[in-house]
Amino acid sequence: MRSAVLTAASTLVFLAACQQSEPPAPAAPQEPAAEPVAAVTEAPAEQPSRFDIYADVRLSADLKHLDANQKQMIVLLIEASKIMDELFWLQAYGEPGPFLAGIADPAARRFADINYGPWDRLAADQPFVEEYGAKPPGAQFYPADLTKAEFEAWEQEGKDGLYTLVRRDEAGDLVLLPYSEAYAPQLEAAAGLLRQAAELASDAEFANYLRMRADALQSDVFQPSDMAWMDMKNNPIELVIGPIETYEDQLFGYRAAYESYVLIKDLAWSERLARFAKYLPELQTGLPVPDAYKQETPGSDADLNAYDVVYYAGHCNAGSKTIAINLPNDEQVQLEKGTRRLQLKNAMLAKYNQILVPIADMLIAEDQRQHVTFDSFFGNTMFHEVAHGLGIKNTLDGSGTVRQALKEHASALEEGKADILGLYMVQKLREKGEITEGELMDDYVTFMAGIFRSVRFGASSAHGVANMIRFNFFERAGAFTHDEATGTYRVNVPAFERAVRDLGERILTLQGDGDYAGVAALVEEMGRVGPQLQADLDRLAAASIPVDIVFEQGVEVLGL
Repeated sequence: MRSAVLTAASTLVFLAACQQSEPPAPAAPQEPAAEPVAAVTEAPAEQPSRFDIYADVRLSADLKHLDANQKQMIVLLIEASKIMDELFWLQAYGEPGPFLAGIADPAARRFADINYGPWDRLAADQPFVEEYGAKPPGAQFYPADLTKAEFEAWEQEGKDGLYTLVRRDEAGDLVLLPYSEAYAPQLEAAAGLLRQAAELASDAEFANYLRMRADALQSDVFQPSDMAWMDMKNNPIELVIGPIETYEDQLFGYRAAYESYVLIKDLAWSERLARFAKYLPELQTGLPVPDAYKQETPGSDADLNAYDVVYYAGHCNAGSKTIAINLPNDEQVQLEKGTRRLQLKNAMLAKYNQILVPIADMLIAEDQRQHVTFDSFFGNTMFHEVAHGLGIKNTLDGSGTVRQALKEHASALEEGKADILGLYMVQKLREKGEITEGELMDDYVTFMAGIFRSVRFGASSAHGVANMIRFNFFERAGAFTHDEATGTYRVNVPAFERAVRDLGERILTLQGDGDYAGVAALVEEMGRVGPQLQADLDRLAAASIPVDIVFEQGVEVLGL
């Protein structure tokens, strides 16, 4: 059995070989549709263990190679990130101060802070604070009383935009409020911090990006700064900031939520990863679908890099924590320049040690457990992010993007695609001799263990839904068997490989066709946890295996 603790040196083994005129709307986001703060109480006494599902991780990194200006830059970037955190609170729930202050139990208050509100993100957004009902699927992006029918009947250009809030004017009519107006004071402060940081940057491309991103925060025009971000290659400090992912909008999947990562680039790891990106066009042509579904060519400027993340804020810090990034999301930027894949190796290693290894020791057949390795966990995660660049971004009928066509289901299907095609890429690169460390069985069994890790994120998470669909699809395909005597699962290689191909083909076809009804049916049929899987997840909970991690982070942790 492998050790649950890996050294930094041992993790290197794998790499030796994952928008109308100004509306008369209110100048700030509306308050959440929930009970008054005075009614807030802590969760019922029978639920206290739920507050302990996150393992604490100290988010530090080696900064000795950075000079004084670079260290001061990190301080400024963390301050800007804290503003993104404030903005995400407003988008997800509303003003947090009175809400958090009204929770007497420290454990419940901390859990509310982790979840950015009174809803448990890893339990299908169930309320854990008394007096609160269901979480609005549109969070605070839309009026609480808005129905899908009213929105779809609204004849308003740009109503599906990424960077506007939907509000009602004094007459009760729907209007759009740009983020740059709704959050003007906060965005002005954040932009100022980025411009200060740019003055300290020795890398000209990074300084240019910081200035352009500052302008974007105040204008809601992000594509030029996305292009500039793609042009950066050598800066030792990295920043991902702004309204980026649309997962929080579970009503339509249109609106982007604020977040930020501050990262330190690992130049040695990044150099070793670089060679894989060049195979994207070749891998695209080999996808198991008709040519029409792979007619787009991934950008040739895509790259892979490894980082230690030193600060998470906003959406990426809510509930389950991201361990790899694939950006930008802008389809035009992706087609012209590709994407950048950022592997967050310190967070990844923490999840492997504290979560994946204990899960494997409980749920994977004993004679297959030696195939659960960090090398394969890193590889599966990395190629998941790379695989976001494969497939198709625009529907075959020319009506628009896949994201627009599939609405609230777009994110879950895209995450499912990336998981499956990431494993497809591992298969093909092993066949080419580009990956030689370990063996393919390592990738399969680690992938299987990873399903159990991610399915625990719940139905409110795109990643969780994607994993439920994959688990149920694989089960029906005979890709694994369950031993009732031992309560463990065994990978069946031939059926596993067929399931990878068949599910990949189904997802790519649904995306290319923009088949909203087909995706909704798939989610309804397979996006659920069955009795056997639930029993096994309950065993993991009973064993106190963490569901995810939470960070101790900031300038004090970094010694700045």
